Amino acid sequence: MPEQDIKQHVGQLIREARKAKGLTQKDLSKELGVSETAVNRYESGQNFTIETLFKIAKVIGVSVESLVKGV
Repeated sequence: MPEQDIKQHVGQLIREARKAKGLTQKDLSKELGVSETAVNRYESGQNFTIETLFKIAKVIGVSVESLVKGV
């Protein structure tokens, strides 16, 4: 799977996990201390690092593995 496809897949899983938790992008941005634009980029498969994935997973209450499943 090409790198961009992987990033988009992970972004989609972030979005799904956020919504399943009942959080808006604004809620997640406040918890992470970033802008809503940053959260939108993460969910679009842009500008996230492994460290960011760990932070997102912690806030949402899921494992990092669940955010990268199928990759």
